[in-house]
Amino acid sequence: MKTALLLLPLAALSLGASAAPTPGTPRPGKPLKKATVIQGIRFDDDNGGLKLTPGFSALVFADNIGKARHVAVDPTTGTVFVKLERLKEGKGLVQLRDTNGDGRAEETVMFSTNTGTGAAIANGYLYASSDTSVYRYKLTNGKVMADALPEPIVVGLTLQRQHASKSLAISPDGRLFVNFGAPSNACQEKDRQPGSKGQMPCPILENYGGIWQFDANKTNQRQSDGKRYATGIRNAVALDWNTASNSLYALQHGRDNLNNWGGVFTDSVSAELPSEEFLMVKEGADFGWPYCYNNHFLGKKLLAPEYGGDGTRQDQCAGKEKPIMAFPAHWAPNDLLFYTGNQFPARYKNGAFVCFHGSWNRAPLMQGGYFVAFIPFGKDGRPSGDYEVFAENFAGVPEQGIPGKKANAGKLELASPGSAKHRPVGLAQGPDGSLYITDSVKGTVWRVMAKK
Repeated sequence: MKTALLLLPLAALSLGASAAPTPGTPRPGKPLKKATVIQGIRFDDDNGGLKLTPGFSALVFADNIGKARHVAVDPTTGTVFVKLERLKEGKGLVQLRDTNGDGRAEETVMFSTNTGTGAAIANGYLYASSDTSVYRYKLTNGKVMADALPEPIVVGLTLQRQHASKSLAISPDGRLFVNFGAPSNACQEKDRQPGSKGQMPCPILENYGGIWQFDANKTNQRQSDGKRYATGIRNAVALDWNTASNSLYALQHGRDNLNNWGGVFTDSVSAELPSEEFLMVKEGADFGWPYCYNNHFLGKKLLAPEYGGDGTRQDQCAGKEKPIMAFPAHWAPNDLLFYTGNQFPARYKNGAFVCFHGSWNRAPLMQGGYFVAFIPFGKDGRPSGDYEVFAENFAGVPEQGIPGKKANAGKLELASPGSAKHRPVGLAQGPDGSLYITDSVKGTVWRVMAKK
């Protein structure tokens, strides 16, 4: 099934434990159904409010922890770490532990004074990022201890007005990959202004609009100490290393405002294009931003109107790297996870899960996204089938997305993402093969398992 078409410097931390909110089972007003029990864990009768692919169950692992972004799980102890977009109780990281084996977090520890997005665990460290840095904490028995101090890994990055997330991924050989989103929509002389031409060449590409590689074990690196691994990527919040193909992958947020150019670039075209792109990222790759955008209907990269494009011309874009899969515009893919566990059925092994955070600018069409997709992969490191909706009903509205409202002018009014009850944003795999999903609205964390 398819769905229709801030930042603070590094500082010493203090850890303080508090009791985690206790998710209710069943939920208020819901009749108790026969409980689903998997490996001794009782799951929520309503799957924590989610609609899942048949054969899976979910529970609320934690709730109301803050505006959650990416999540990482210690591969030995199962301790869950969640990065926050905004400080809660003065802290920007959350450590969650299930201390009694019921599948839910009984212990919540808040620490760090940095907000941001990225989170990953590698070589006994928790890596995290603010919008201007990457840092790590030493793990002891799967936890960050109260006296632990952050080690600065990448520092001194420039504060950006937009696309500031420093999402990250780490390869098994210790390479750290960091997203440097472009502080621009399409590298215009005047950003997002109708008729403003694109800068040629685009000066932003010197330091942004791509993925940079660093040494995950070296402290106090500057951007100049790293190297540009790939370019022509407007903003890739979702990054992951695929051990099966030994390659980096990313999902690009496509540009906005094609309709600023009028003519063939109607509001309806701008709602559907350009694609959100799933990228297999090889060193030296150029995916074409800002000069090019992807048209999934034609299966081509086309010249952007800021550079003389008319909706059909390819010119230099014919030679740019293409996505391995493309999705409708503005769904906002915000995390990527290649599943390596054995708890899910065999067809999920080495396949990709993608969090779509949801759109705000698809009028006059319905807003879209707000779900988690699964994509099966083949041995060639590419999708072996179309995407499937794995988990939905985050927003609490129909599957087609958040509908617009009729405005006085008779046009479809954009529904704010603030209308969504939840917005999925982060993915992680537990040591037992459970899938964890985070929410950026209330800070809900779900745990999903297969019924066996």
